[in-house]
Amino acid sequence: MKKARLGVLVVLILVVAVVAFRGAGRWLDREDPLSHADVIFLLSGGLPQRALEAGKVFAKGYGSEVWLSRPDGPADELAKLGIHFAGEEDYNRQVLIHEGVPEAAIHVLPGPVVNTEEELQEVGSEMRHNGKATIILISSPQHTRRVWTLWQELVGTDPKAMVHGAHDDPFEADHWWRNTRDVLSVVREILGLVNAWAGLPVPPHANRTDRPSSE
Repeated sequence: MKKARLGVLVVLILVVAVVAFRGAGRWLDREDPLSHADVIFLLSGGLPQRALEAGKVFAKGYGSEVWLSRPDGPADELAKLGIHFAGEEDYNRQVLIHEGVPEAAIHVLPGPVVNTEEELQEVGSEMRHNGKATIILISSPQHTRRVWTLWQELVGTDPKAMVHGAHDDPFEADHWWRNTRDVLSVVREILGLVNAWAGLPVPPHANRTDRPSSE
């Protein structure tokens, strides 16, 4: 009898594990119903899908301003070589303008950021400085749960955030294990969530000014 019960328990554990494994991609995709917000914020990465989605959200009247972050890049290093580096924010701005967002409605945050945590802290601070109360955060579908979790952890409920995924993103939520791109996305997002739930004990990678000298 004990062996039979143990066998049933093992089967149940395996079934739960399989269901959790298969459903991980869909679970990571967390969206809020949209309503009008003061700001539509486009998180860096996922070019051009996130920018295209921001353009659609703007066109539907959910916001009158689109804000962009300024990802840290190798501009200074390349400038020393006489090479101009166009940051991701410039390409996102071009996509938004192509999609009908007026250039005057696009605002690039002043400080460079190296990760999602810094992005959300930067935009939260900028919103409070400018008296903005609500925001729509646009990212890739598999990134939305971590974005929401980090906003609650780092910014809180004021300003209020709604999280929205880029619907044209190539991530396959129902079959994420079929290609390395989606597998890496799921693993990264789950590890990031664990870090967020634990209070962010693992710091982000250093930006340019924090990197140790190679000398």
